[in-house]
Parts: sequence; C-alpha cells; structure tokens
Amino acid sequence: MRWHYKHTVLSLCTLAFFATMVGRLAISPVVPQITDAFEISNTVIGIALTGMWMAYALSQFPSGILGDRYGERQVILIAVGGTGVMSLLVAISPVYLVFVLSVIVLGAVAGLHYSTATTLLSRTYDNIGTAIGIHTIGAPAGGLIAPAVAAWIGTRYGWRPAVAIGAVIAIPVFASFAILVRDVEPQRPDQPMRERMQIGPVVELLSRPTIAFTAVIAGAGAFVWQGVASFLPTFLIAHRGLSATTAGIVFSSYFVVQAAVKPALGALSDNYERDLGVGVSLFTSALGMSLFVVAPGLVGIVAAIVMIGTGLGMAVTVEPRFVDELSESEQGVGFGLVRTVYLVVSSLGSVVTGFLADTVGWTWAFLILAGLLAVVLVALIVNYVLELGY
Repeated sequence: MRWHYKHTVLSLCTLAFFATMVGRLAISPVVPQITDAFEISNTVIGIALTGMWMAYALSQFPSGILGDRYGERQVILIAVGGTGVMSLLVAISPVYLVFVLSVIVLGAVAGLHYSTATTLLSRTYDNIGTAIGIHTIGAPAGGLIAPAVAAWIGTRYGWRPAVAIGAVIAIPVFASFAILVRDVEPQRPDQPMRERMQIGPVVELLSRPTIAFTAVIAGAGAFVWQGVASFLPTFLIAHRGLSATTAGIVFSSYFVVQAAVKPALGALSDNYERDLGVGVSLFTSALGMSLFVVAPGLVGIVAAIVMIGTGLGMAVTVEPRFVDELSESEQGVGFGLVRTVYLVVSSLGSVVTGFLADTVGWTWAFLILAGLLAVVLVALIVNYVLELGY
C-alpha cells in the first residue's frame, strides 16, 4: 500500500491522542507518593483527579467550536503542546494548590484533542469508522505504557520525574504535527463563537431522537469503561485473590486487547450496519463483566479480559453513529457537544463503582455494570427490530 498524506494525518492524530492520554494516566501510579509528599488523603487527591477528568469532558464541546473557527490543526497543536506544558507544571508544583490547578488545566487542554481530531479525520477519510478505530488506538496504547513506565520511574526517581513523562512524550509529537500536518480551512471562520454557544441549537441537536439514543449508548459504555479503568486491579486483588503484580499484568492486557481489536470494530462499523457493531460491543462488554464474577480460574479471567477489552472499545462503533446524523457543518461543534454530554455522565463511573463496592460488594458492583450494558443492548435490539427510528 502506498503511503499518502491522509496516512500521515491519521498517524499523527493517533500519536497526539497517545500523548494526551499519557499525560493524564501518568499520575495514577504515583498517587501514594504524591499523597505522602503533600501530606494529604486519598480523598483529597481524588478530588483533583475527578476535576481533571471532568475538565477533560467539559472541553469536548468548545473544542469543536474552536476547530470550526480557527481550524482543527491549531486546536490539536494547543492540545498536545498544552499537555506537555501542564505535565511539566504538575511535576514541579511546589504546593498542593498549584498541583490541583495544574492537573485540572491538564485535563482541559488534553480534552481539546479528540473531537477536533475526529472532525479532521472525517474531512480526510471516507471510511470514518476505520479511521476512528485506528485513531483511538492512542488511548489504550497510553493506558498500556504510561502506568508501567510511570510506576517504574516513580519507584526509582520519585513522583515528579514520573509525571514529567507526559512532557517528554508530548513535545516531539507536537513538533512532528506542526511540521507535517497542513493547515485546513476553518469551516466557520467568521461566525462569532457566542453564536455557537446559544442554548437553542444545543437543545435542538441533543433532542434529536437518534442523537439522544446514541448518547445513552455511548454514556453507558463510557460509564462502565471509567469504572473498569479505576477499579479493575483492585477488583482482581480483592475478589479474585490475585497479587498486585499479576493484577497489573491483567490490567495492561485489557489495554492490549482494546488496541488490537479497535480497527476491526471500526471496519465492522463501516462495512455492515452501524448497529451490528454497536450490538457486538455491548454484548461482549456485558459478557466480560459477568465472566469476571462467575467464571472460575485463570481461563475465566483471560476470557473476561478478551470480552471486555473487545466490547469496551465501543467508541469506534458508537461514535460513527453520531457522525452519520450530523451534517458536515455540524460535525465540529455537534460532535464535541455530544462527547461532552456523555463523558460528563461517564466521569461518575469511578465514584459509583467505588460506592457499589463499598455497599454491596465487588460481585454485585460488577454485575450491576454488566446489567446496565445488557439493558442498553436490549433497547438497541428493540429499536432495530421495531424500526423505531432512534
């Protein structure tokens, strides 16, 4: 296959997503060292991390507006460059207040990337599902590499150099993107941004039946993803009796599976009915969550990892469903808006999963998450069979 400019754009968008993910995920492995350094509790640092993920979700909407006004290339450069700068500021924070503010801004600038990059890819590729599938490999790749590298550096050199790997990764990606990706013509360069923020068009877009239903599907999947990303190692230790090292290996394997299957899921979404890919994602996710609880032994854990690793990559099957319902002029701000809505909801996945584990135990916590996915799957099937139009 000959290398074309569109492949350069896709490759660098994927690397940019990887860089923004590394910046966010490098913090979690060294949380104990950070709490000791600032003499704070886990609850207090949890507030900072919640702020980071919430800021990431909230910046999805304005990222689309900024992309339409100034061009996607400029916004992606701000996202990657800002991730590098804020990772460095997090690493050198002298007091906890500076740390908190830096972490929140880190989430906000990192969140500018995804919606804008998706719009850029939609303007570059015809088979957007395949492109999204490859692009989203950046997230699980970051999830695989950042925790392991940050933990290793933190053990040997302390938490500050560990967190700084976000800057080490982001700087060369920023330079490559700036040099190799061309400027694109903004879709709405002359429209004042305040006009795009008016509540009427926002309500109209979100009230479209297909958009609203797709947001429910995406929100449920991302909610479960957030719970798994936050608590899978703890679940494996507490419920399945694995050692911390083995649980970490299993957790990394989850990201490996996601990276491996996302292009195939994207191709499935492009080549067959969109809802077939969505249904496969929901079914395998629900099955995997259930297997973690009921399937015995190592074989059960491996099967569960394959299932949830496959299913929880569902963004590549669900998000093309959004794009299909948006006109070209709506894709920048519209896609960013729906991303903000469903990611704000999904950011509660961590606290809800933790609350369920504390109140009803790990078994029911994971089964309830599986049940949520199963309910959405049934709704998807009913919508398709009865041709309800959602």
